Order: sequence, then C-alpha cells, then structure tokens
Amino acid sequence: MLRNTSRTQILSFVFLFIILLIIYVYWKRPSSLILGFTDLTKSEPSNHVLDDLFKTDHCKKENWSIGDLVMTPGTIYAQPSTQKGRTDVNPVTNWNVPLVWEGTFDPVVIDAIYKKMDPRVAVVVFAVGKYTRFLKGFMESGEKHFLVGFRVTYYVFTDNEKDVPKIEFGKGRGISIITVPSAKRWQDVVLGRMKWATITIDKQIRNEADYLFMMDIDSVFHNRFGAESLSRLSAVLHRGYYKNTDRDKFPYERRSLSKAYIPAGAGDYYYTAAVWGGYLEDMYQLVKYCHEQSLEDAKNNIEAVWQEESHLNKYLLYNKPTKVLSPEYLWSDYDQQPADIKVIRISQLVKNYAEVRPNGGN
Repeated sequence: MLRNTSRTQILSFVFLFIILLIIYVYWKRPSSLILGFTDLTKSEPSNHVLDDLFKTDHCKKENWSIGDLVMTPGTIYAQPSTQKGRTDVNPVTNWNVPLVWEGTFDPVVIDAIYKKMDPRVAVVVFAVGKYTRFLKGFMESGEKHFLVGFRVTYYVFTDNEKDVPKIEFGKGRGISIITVPSAKRWQDVVLGRMKWATITIDKQIRNEADYLFMMDIDSVFHNRFGAESLSRLSAVLHRGYYKNTDRDKFPYERRSLSKAYIPAGAGDYYYTAAVWGGYLEDMYQLVKYCHEQSLEDAKNNIEAVWQEESHLNKYLLYNKPTKVLSPEYLWSDYDQQPADIKVIRISQLVKNYAEVRPNGGN
C-alpha cells in the first residue's frame, strides 16, 4: 500500500511539473512566432547527396492540391464588364495568360476564391551579412500588405540569427530561421540562394507550404500584394524593360558558353529575380533548375551575367509563366512612379551597395 501511494505521489508531482512548465513557456513566449530553426552550416550535404536530390522529384502535388476556383454563395461584388477596363496597358500575354495591373481584377472576388482554399504561403528571403538590417521593414510592412488574412511563413536564411528582429505576426503567420554560411562576394550570396533554397524546400518547406515566393529582402511593401499574384508560376516584369525595350536590348545572357544563353531575336519579356512565385512543386523545379544550370556554368568557368536572374529568364522563355505581374509588384525607390503604375505594391530601397555588400558592390 505504501509503495502504491508513493508511486501515485510521484506521478502527481510529475504531472504538476509539466503543467507548470507549459504555463511558464506560454507566459514567456516572444511576440515573434518562431515556427522553426535550422542550421544548414552544420549539416551541409555532400556533392553526391545534392546530385541525388536533384535527380528526384521530392515535391508531390497530391500532398498540397489547391482545389478549384470556387466561391462561397452570397459573396457580394461589382458586376464585371466586357466593355470597361484598362486601355493604357496590355492585360494579357500573347500566350493568353493574365498580365496583372491595378484595375484588372476585383480583390473581393480574388480573396473570396483563395481564402476558401486557405493555402499556406512560404516567403523565402536571404538576409546575409549587413542585409539583416532590412528584415524589420520587410516583415513589418509585409504584415500590413502581403496576403493579409492568409497563412504566411517567412523563411529567413541568415548567417546571424541574433540579428533577426522580433516581429508581431498576425494569426496563422510566423517565421522560420535557417542558418547559412557567410559569403565573401554578393554574387555568391545570389547564387547560394538557389542551392540553400532547393535543399530547404526538400527538407522542410515542402511539408509546410502550398505556394512559395522568392523575394529580395531589401524591399518594403506599400500597398496590397494579394492573392491576385498567385498562380502555378508567376513572374514579375522588370521595371527597367517593360515598356518599349526591343527584345534584343534585354540584358539576357548572350554568351553561348553559358547555360543561360538566349540568342538574338528570342525573348518575350525581361523578368526580375527579386520577386517570383508559384505552386510549391513548380517553384521547386525552377529553383532547382537555376542551381543546376549555375553548377554547369561553373564547370565551364563562366558565371551568367545576372546570376540566377539570367537562368530564370532562360527557363521562363521556354516554360511560360501562368501569370505575369506588372512592375507594380516590384518597383524601386530609385525611380519616379510613371502614369501607368497606378499602385506601387512593393519597392526596393535606396542603399549604398558599397557599404552593404560583402565585396563593396563589385
């Protein structure tokens, strides 16, 4: 009897201790919802592991199927018109997919469709070296304007997790921190994005997201960046080449030795690599492609003129995006806002490249 009583008391004490521990952790939790932490510097895969990874399609659509464009009955919205709309810009590509501008969609309809799906959205950003200073502005403005009301996780790749600020996130939103090595050249940071993103999509993100965006951290959101941006593969027109630039003037890779080579006379648009997104599997294939092509270039002692942006444009020339986003979806504080850009949704910040980049911007 004494033995049973003693055992009961011990179990009661353990149970009480666990309850108190849970209460303590909950009470002391930070305002920034950290959903995960991964250190890739301590578990970098060998080359043969990377080769095996790139030969296998690890993301399976059946794990994150989105569903049809279904609205809840009773949604109230303005009647669409076949006669009215933007006449100053082209709202459709020559392969018949949307070219999205302000005034070409109804946010009420778009949100009603996609919120019913309730997709999980991953935002991959790299904040290496001095670029951690841009995290606060990017995420705080994102909480005000980026897919508000949707489930969003910011995957922050950094070489100094201590510099990641604590941010108040909305319901269903948070951050996952991934540690990566430092870099001596900004070009290595850019090229490394594809490597580490490919690995992390396979190891982690493919189980946690339905859509994925790659974004540059040195940017701030200013207005709605919503579900109208979602598609199987969404690309953003580069602000510098979207109006009347001849395709032969696009800054494509013109050296035939590079895997990013695009010959004269070819090309649709010039896309920025600072914002691009899509279904997880399609983004995985594109990120993996950019990394593989960069590795092939390295074997031939060549580096594409604009690193992964060059490979991105090569891929999208022959694998057309299912939605093209206007430069509203990435403008720059260096440039004035022209008349056809009715809304600046996100914009790159003015900065001293020589000061923030590891090799002085060269």
